[in-house]
Amino acid sequence: MRQAGMYSGIRFGGGSGAHSLPLARIKKIMKRSSTGDDVKMISGEAPVVLAKACELLIMELIQKSWTVTLQGKRRIIHKDDVASAVVSTDLFDFLMPLVSDCCDHVPGDDHDDQVISPVEREEVLGA
Repeated sequence: MRQAGMYSGIRFGGGSGAHSLPLARIKKIMKRSSTGDDVKMISGEAPVVLAKACELLIMELIQKSWTVTLQGKRRIIHKDDVASAVVSTDLFDFLMPLVSDCCDHVPGDDHDDQVISPVEREEVLGA
């Protein structure tokens, strides 16, 4: 019988159930996105670690987006809230091309680290 691996705690969230991201899909993306045809086999732990990293990234993005949503006195996260979280956080700079069409920075604003809610943006741009 196979013993639990080093990453089994990550796979099952410390014993709280199955992984929420599909590991087969992550493995398929890993094989397809390799630079050459050299990748034929991927260890079982690699997709697990990447899945956990994706979950942590998504959780952080949602937390930042939720803060923007609450600043706008709303209870539903909108695309602009996510875009504002991406723009205001250096960690998410790699996502900038995805949200560049709905950028939440106020023109001429020197506070790049400040989160601007959609309501505040409308007030500044509409004035």
